[in-house]
Amino acid sequence: MRLNGKSAVITGGARGIGLAIARRFLDEGASVILTDKDDDCGTDMASTLGCDYRNLDVADESAWSALERDVPAIDIMVNNAGVTGFEESMVSHDPENAALEDWRAVHAVNLDGTFLGCRYAIRAMKAKGEGAIINISSRSGMVGIPAAAAYASSKAAIRNHSKSVALYCAQQGWNIRCNSVHPAAILTPMWEPMLGSGPERDANKAAFVSDTPMKRFGEPEEVAAICAMLASDEAAYITGSEFTIDGGLLAGSAASPKQGD
Repeated sequence: MRLNGKSAVITGGARGIGLAIARRFLDEGASVILTDKDDDCGTDMASTLGCDYRNLDVADESAWSALERDVPAIDIMVNNAGVTGFEESMVSHDPENAALEDWRAVHAVNLDGTFLGCRYAIRAMKAKGEGAIINISSRSGMVGIPAAAAYASSKAAIRNHSKSVALYCAQQGWNIRCNSVHPAAILTPMWEPMLGSGPERDANKAAFVSDTPMKRFGEPEEVAAICAMLASDEAAYITGSEFTIDGGLLAGSAASPKQGD
């Protein structure tokens, strides 16, 4: 019950990592407001979990203003909502062929949504003078991704903005902490368009994690565990930091052991 008595808002909470975080926060004693654009899924999940639900398009400033009026004070903000740009179809997202409209659409959700979420959180926490902001970035925000340049760019910007928010809050004398979490291949619905559902699915899964030393996808619950720690008072001296959850991918090349070793 590390989050007992704390209130949290989680964006993109209807599925995947956001849903796992909501479930973990509730288990830790927090009161949770789950937000999403998908009202059917969001209301169903909130009802199942026993928490509140709000419709929220994170790229819409007026939607954040409405949330600020409705929920003016919180203790924890998790900016999780994000898109890859491949949700509708496998359009080009490389630096040469990406359309400006597609580039902007990814940044509107991932980066603008995180900026607006951080701004809302600061305003909702500053009266109390404390709180925790957790921004879900990505392993892709730390390295280049040629075929998903917009996604990588937006996630890199989240990484840096988290540090700016952390420093700003510290300069104001507030104990409002802001950190970023950088998952790599976590098995969520976001991956479904790339994995497929046919006989090639297992091969696709293996290919995506072939360079990962642990040779598997991560689970949403493993990301939620880090978020629970960062949201708790145990992380009182952690701000402006980044936490990579990638099965060892960014640690360096994994040497294959010789047979019999």
